[in-house]
Amino acid sequence: MEDTIVFHPQLTKADALILEGLRQDIKDSSSGNAEHSTSTPTTRDEELLRHLQAMNDPKDAHFEPSVTTNWDIDQIKLPLFLEKAVLRPYIRLARSVVRVETDVIMLTHLLLYFSTTIPSAIFLFTNFTWIHGILHFVMQFSYMGAYTLLMHQHIHMRGVLDKKFAIFDHIFPYILDPLMGHTWNSYFYHHVKHHHVEGNGPNDLSSTIRYQRDSLLHFLHYVGRFFFLVWADLPIYFIRNGKVMTGLKAGFWEFSNYAFLITMFNLHRNATICVFLMPLLLLRLGLMAGNWGQHAFVDDVDPDSDYRSSITLIDVASNRFCYNDGYHTSHHLNPLRHWREHPVSFQKTKHTYASQHALVFHDIDYMMVTVRLMMKDYKTLAKCLVPMGEQIAMSMDERASMLETKTRRFTEEEIQKKFKKQ
Repeated sequence: MEDTIVFHPQLTKADALILEGLRQDIKDSSSGNAEHSTSTPTTRDEELLRHLQAMNDPKDAHFEPSVTTNWDIDQIKLPLFLEKAVLRPYIRLARSVVRVETDVIMLTHLLLYFSTTIPSAIFLFTNFTWIHGILHFVMQFSYMGAYTLLMHQHIHMRGVLDKKFAIFDHIFPYILDPLMGHTWNSYFYHHVKHHHVEGNGPNDLSSTIRYQRDSLLHFLHYVGRFFFLVWADLPIYFIRNGKVMTGLKAGFWEFSNYAFLITMFNLHRNATICVFLMPLLLLRLGLMAGNWGQHAFVDDVDPDSDYRSSITLIDVASNRFCYNDGYHTSHHLNPLRHWREHPVSFQKTKHTYASQHALVFHDIDYMMVTVRLMMKDYKTLAKCLVPMGEQIAMSMDERASMLETKTRRFTEEEIQKKFKKQ
């Protein structure tokens, strides 16, 4: 079964190490090697854990800050004089600017956005052409995923830069958010103040449990409700739960952003379409398609468990380009966990993942999980599953059947019985 594991050449170093460890676990289990029982950590697991921890520790000789999405630091090949004159000084400076020293990449991305997105947007409002407008939108499309997950870290940590840059750290989202398809502060209120409180449960506005997760009709209903009603649903949710001020703030920022968009539309219709409206529509579709994939597989025995209502992805799109977003179970277990710590946490507790029947996939991202579900292509999803614990003994058909059972919608009677929080 370990032969079905695919090692993409662009996997992050941490992902490649973890995936190799899981492959070895499958091999050991399949060969009946009792020495590698999942009940006790092996020497191999302990060595891997120490290595992952060292990569995140600025005091360790093996420390590796993330500098850019495309390459790990040891893969950046520059002429020696450029490395000495540009790369090394930049990394030293950036480590003092960002809040966590691993996060040089966040400064890299902010510099990229401010040097490309903003000048391009300004030029469109002063000298618009449709060719430039479409190219600008394509550029923003390439930025949206990474920016959204940068902001994901920002809203959970209340910033990503060192405290001495607090003013800029607070202000830059108000500049970049509308350009990347976000409305001001809505991500914070919906994701931090709402989604992580409800955890895909019955009261979560983005919950998947009342939907048949391999139904296109149900998916369209799910996306449509968010598209057209989130402006009202979210403030009403807070007010109904006694958080009136939070609800008013959420509504204020959403409507303020709409007022801004209307103003810009009246100022320059075509530029506003390309710079603000197209990113907004695309991002909202992407957010809901991604959340559908993250919470499509919900266990019918214990659907309230973070291990059994979310998944883990070991893939390039989620983890190299989007700040380890694939470790969604780890994120729900501890929303404040730093993105570089997700692989460490997974490695440290992978036997718990196995005993809790958690789902780990590889070589597929959340969007393609959603697409495969719409196609009811459980065979491909089963091939992408990295089996752990009891899953290892399953045949491919048994894995496909198991996955299909986890996409069934819950009835209201089941929700009453199986969810603690109503």
